Amino acid sequence: MAYIELKGINAGYVKGSPILNDFKLEVERGELVSLLGPSGCGKTTTLRTISGFISPEKGQVIIDGKDVTKLPPNKRNIGLVFQTYALFPHLNVFENVAYGLKRRKVEKAIIEEKVNNVLALVSLTGFEKRLPANLSGGQRQRVALARSLVIEPDLLLLDEPLSNLDAKLRDEMRAELSRLQHQLGITMIYVTHDQIEALSLSSKIIVMNEGNIEQMGTPKEIYEKPATKFVAKFVGFDNMLNATFVEAVNEKEAIVEVDNIPIKITREQYFSLSNLKKGDLVSLFFRAEDTIISDKKIENSLPALLNYANYQGNNSSFALTYKDKEIRSISKNVNLQNERELYFGIPSDKIIVERR
Repeated sequence: MAYIELKGINAGYVKGSPILNDFKLEVERGELVSLLGPSGCGKTTTLRTISGFISPEKGQVIIDGKDVTKLPPNKRNIGLVFQTYALFPHLNVFENVAYGLKRRKVEKAIIEEKVNNVLALVSLTGFEKRLPANLSGGQRQRVALARSLVIEPDLLLLDEPLSNLDAKLRDEMRAELSRLQHQLGITMIYVTHDQIEALSLSSKIIVMNEGNIEQMGTPKEIYEKPATKFVAKFVGFDNMLNATFVEAVNEKEAIVEVDNIPIKITREQYFSLSNLKKGDLVSLFFRAEDTIISDKKIENSLPALLNYANYQGNNSSFALTYKDKEIRSISKNVNLQNERELYFGIPSDKIIVERR
């Protein structure tokens, strides 16, 4: 039995207009699961339903084999970390972290021990007397995390917790969250619209769209084998070309044509190639980082005009025009000049096909 189960959930913010409709979800104990998707897809609604802040109109919320659908949030022993930190500005670090324990009427000596232990866990020893206003964004987020962990929750829910931090602090906090999850073995559900966060943190990713699960899998599965067009575009398959299907050589290989130029595809997974016949119209999707720029024609390549090149340190970003399509590439070719004719190639195992 899964540790967390959502069974046939209808839930939303307006009665009779559910965002989640007959929604089902399973999370195993000790997993760090990310709910990934654009704004409005149902990620936070799912989190709030699990935590008890939204009461579903239909269905069950099961945690550790117990039906908690009717339990209020304070009876579920769940830790919550929000995007806005939600710290009390008039309380110092120690008092903020201790707040939940005091509400539970824990003895003073035990509170002091637990708070000191969790502050050490998140590297905030020595900050006990500081007010939130005197902390950096990363430090405030650590306080919020410590406050959620100190109650020893059965489950930790995190709602876009790093979105207010700058890039460097986000990297540091991702590493910190990953370390804590492995160290404590706690089950975490993490809401984000950032694919890098989801890929780097998660043991499992659930991609959501319009209240439904588009795909569930490991980070590697989501990134390398997206199951739908929506997932593919969300995880970076931004380049698209129209093509004509020629033939499926076997289960893992097919030939298509782009303006009568043959393009080979060798992938373990296509989207919708079943029952395709010669002449059917399809679309090809591929990533910028998989797109190769060359001075000469190479396998699976097409001619293009280079519009601009932006130097970005280790790599450069290129924008090309093929017919009326803009094609993007990221590579180490830093000396190419604008308005130059060249070729772009697509590795056969990096292309995803969908019927048009």
